[in-house]
Amino acid sequence: MRLIGPDNSHVGIVPLREALEAARKADLDLVEVSPTADPPVVRIMDYGKFLYERAKKEREAKKAQKTIEVKEIRLRPKTTDHHRSFKVRDARRWLQEGAKVKVRIRFRGREITYPEIARDELMSIAQELSDVGVVEQQPDMEGRTMLMVLAPARK
Repeated sequence: MRLIGPDNSHVGIVPLREALEAARKADLDLVEVSPTADPPVVRIMDYGKFLYERAKKEREAKKAQKTIEVKEIRLRPKTTDHHRSFKVRDARRWLQEGAKVKVRIRFRGREITYPEIARDELMSIAQELSDVGVVEQQPDMEGRTMLMVLAPARK
């Protein structure tokens, strides 16, 4: 095994028994760093501290990630223009804040026999919001609903 000492110094290639003995003398743990290497690489270190440092790095990486929020507005084919206008106003605000917006039109009863009404409605909403958003997913049927996804437009 290739042994790395507690002070990150390269000790050399030693048998497992000798590596364990060196770790015991240093009152630390023997940790296998790279099992696939030839010969395998082991390091003398405090394993608890190693786990803590790794968890800390993962938390930092998670903080740096940007999460994209997805908001949704729900309409019906018979939604009035007034109701639709304030839903679209909300969608515009969300797109400006950087969130994606799902626009869902839900069919009831026999309304499902006229999907072109909902498609026209969704395309007109996309046209209204074209200055702040782009269509990421074209209108598509999902069960008894028609769905379209809008993403914020690049500046």
